[in-house]
Amino acid sequence: MADTALLEIDKAERVFGGGRTLFGKPLPAVHAVQGISFDVRRGETLGVVGESGCGKSTLARLIVGLDTPTGGAITFDGVDLVVEARRDPQKLARRVQYVFQDPVASLNPRKTIRTILEAPLRNLLGLGREAREKRLEELMEAVNLAPEFLERYPHEFSGGQAQRIGIARALAADPELIVLDEPVSALDVSVQAQVLNILDDLKKTFGLTYVFISHDLSVIESVSDRVAVLYFGRLAELGASERIFAAPRHPYTHLLLKSAPVPGKRSLIPEDANTELPDPYDPPPGCAFFARCPRGTDRCKSVQPPLEAAPGHPGHMAACHHPVKENEDA
Repeated sequence: MADTALLEIDKAERVFGGGRTLFGKPLPAVHAVQGISFDVRRGETLGVVGESGCGKSTLARLIVGLDTPTGGAITFDGVDLVVEARRDPQKLARRVQYVFQDPVASLNPRKTIRTILEAPLRNLLGLGREAREKRLEELMEAVNLAPEFLERYPHEFSGGQAQRIGIARALAADPELIVLDEPVSALDVSVQAQVLNILDDLKKTFGLTYVFISHDLSVIESVSDRVAVLYFGRLAELGASERIFAAPRHPYTHLLLKSAPVPGKRSLIPEDANTELPDPYDPPPGCAFFARCPRGTDRCKSVQPPLEAAPGHPGHMAACHHPVKENEDA
């Protein structure tokens, strides 16, 4: 894995709504992503985890250029992603691709798989007929699907097969970075394992870089080199996967780990952790996790905590005034 950053996100923000009416009345605004900063290194898999509504999918759309940040900067291989998306969206699509959460809904039901996979080959790569045919064979082989499936329609496939087609479509443009937005959440456990194994093989074969978004901690732990934990649109913790799962520093990360269901064991979630989430139309001035945190103080309520490195582990960052120490229970 290279140490150079392929993707750099610097204080990215995305606010939906806002502004004023014709009569000057302020309109409500939702702060979906708030001041997020991290990088994605070449050849790594960065896992992004958090509860529903924490900003994971919005961040994914910002990375692939489907949405525009209202603040901050996102650079891909040294080039401003927003500028590149406006100037040459096809060039950006050749380098960054997206695998959607719902495998069947992401495929056009009126087109055959051949037509779906040929679209990026024709429009992004400009391949001729013979070259397209050869590339289609390579793509179907890469995702372990029979060539005769090319003449079928999306509704004729299972969820796992449809997701493999979605992965093949993302691979068609020969990208450098693939953003996977909950790619296995709609699949059965056995099918999840098959898709994850295919993704791992493809990463090694094609030298890919992944941003893997999921709410499933077991999946994130198995696929990720580093993990970014999001809460209420902000980055709560960032670090190597083994550090995040062995010695988490943010109380919210501890809550996520305790929330993971374990057969035969009662829930480890404290009762006060079920407090209602903050109002997205009126984000709190301090730590958004304050109302659910057993370690909160008056400082947490009024001052937003900065990302700070753990002692002796500069790559392990947590945004907490009172982080959990190693071998300490939150």
